[in-house]
Amino acid sequence: MNFQVDAFGTIIIAVLVLFVGRFLLQKISFLRNYNIPEPVAGGLVAALLAFVLYRYFNISASFDAQIQNVLMLMFFTSIGLSASFTKLKKGGKSLLVFLFCVAGYVLVQNAVGMSLATVLGLDPLIGLIAGSITLTGGHGTAGAWGSILEQDYGIQGAVVLGMASATFGLVIGGIMGGPVAKFLIKRHQLADASNSNDGSDDNDDLPQTDVATFEYSKKTRLITASNAITTFGMFAGCIFMADLMSNFSAGKWFELPTFVWALGSGVLLRNVMELGLKQKIFDRAIDVFGNASLSLYLAMALLSLKLWLLADLAGALVVILLVQALVLALYTTFVTFNVMGKDYDAAVLSAGHCGFGMGATPTAIANIQAVTNMYGTSHKAFLIIPLCGAFFIDIINAIVIQSILKFF
Repeated sequence: MNFQVDAFGTIIIAVLVLFVGRFLLQKISFLRNYNIPEPVAGGLVAALLAFVLYRYFNISASFDAQIQNVLMLMFFTSIGLSASFTKLKKGGKSLLVFLFCVAGYVLVQNAVGMSLATVLGLDPLIGLIAGSITLTGGHGTAGAWGSILEQDYGIQGAVVLGMASATFGLVIGGIMGGPVAKFLIKRHQLADASNSNDGSDDNDDLPQTDVATFEYSKKTRLITASNAITTFGMFAGCIFMADLMSNFSAGKWFELPTFVWALGSGVLLRNVMELGLKQKIFDRAIDVFGNASLSLYLAMALLSLKLWLLADLAGALVVILLVQALVLALYTTFVTFNVMGKDYDAAVLSAGHCGFGMGATPTAIANIQAVTNMYGTSHKAFLIIPLCGAFFIDIINAIVIQSILKFF
């Protein structure tokens, strides 16, 4: 029996999932100490409950996909609208260096997946599915490339395998980022736990400048109805343009996912208004909308996970995915952390890299928020992770995948 849940029901359940996650973090010190994000904690409970209901009672639920897609587009739009060229210049060399680390790992990820698949007697392209297609690309990339691999390369069940692998990555990416950062911070004595992880809002005024996207997620933003309406209109305009460009570019050489167009529209609108028209941009309203859509999107994504897809995976694929998780932990600990300077910012960046190296950009943002809520903010991480994870990584991943497929 499958229940169809409409948009309002989906939102209500997602909010309940967030409340469960918040309650668990307050009551279970292990989750709090290892910086597990609230949506991940609550979402895993919901996914496990869904698994039990499906396995033993044949009960499942389908949630409204459109509202989840809208929240995802709002999240990426908020990144674009926060991407002031003036602020992005401060990323400078660090952004390029981190991008180098990320690009290097995409190659490592595919090498590990395809090599293990060959050793285990599988088609090497299955290793690519359990590589950057799903673990760096996420569910959207898994669906797109899975269809191509089924139709053009004869990999039967590529979409199902891709969705299962992406599911595994989303869960593990949200779980491992915090512990990796905690290990690095403790080992190198980079920071002490602060009191900012108690989940309470702070009404102290925030800095007017130098605040990056999603920074100070626990702080109260002082916004008015007027600038909230203006900001909401900007979000709507960016998403409208993203849908328009996505439809227009379909099948053309410049075709890009809708969320990339949303991010790009946000960047363009922000800087035209700020630099060209000299209009004030309400960063606090953007942050409120961005953080709210991030939390709800993650809760819905985990709420919609079909863990029975993972249970049905072949043992060989599970081995590949577990090795991928281990390799990412080692890579972020010994490469990303060292290359980025072996300081507190580097530890937070490593947590973010775990997020989109095994899951998705929202997971990366949730990871660094969880770490900084415990140990204090990292302005560099909040500048670099959203831009790199949402935009550059998808371009790099697409180029790498397409280049590998040319040899098959």
